[in-house]
Amino acid sequence: YVFTVKVTLDPALEVGPSEGGRRRFIAITGGEVYGPRLQGKVLPGGGDWQTILPAGLTKVEAHYFLKTDSGAVIEVTNPGLRTATADVVERLAKGENVDPALYYFRTTPSFRVAGGELDWLARHAFVARGIRRPDHVLIDYYMVE
Repeated sequence: YVFTVKVTLDPALEVGPSEGGRRRFIAITGGEVYGPRLQGKVLPGGGDWQTILPAGLTKVEAHYFLKTDSGAVIEVTNPGLRTATADVVERLAKGENVDPALYYFRTTPSFRVAGGELDWLARHAFVARGIRRPDHVLIDYYMVE
């Protein structure tokens, strides 16, 4: 475990049918970064592109920026998937508070950094666990050694 990102969100924009599923966009409005290896904030302006597919599969691809307490900016690309029963998928899509034990939400983030003290982000693989809440997402990042 290296850090957690709490991402605040706008309501979802329903785009419509695409690629065999329902396409949505969720704008990122801000948030915070905390943990043993990184502290800072989530910059507003990023987003999460989602395709909700039949049989309980949602493909996600988030792209956003973090700013550390020391002022460095980190670009994050975070693709992944969320699986659940059809009922839970719809409850999550409606913004309801759902117990995270009822769904699987994992991502494989990558980072672009200027180097220096944050170079470890660009030189390791990461996996993350997401927890969707009505107005934010918690993402716990783990470095694979």
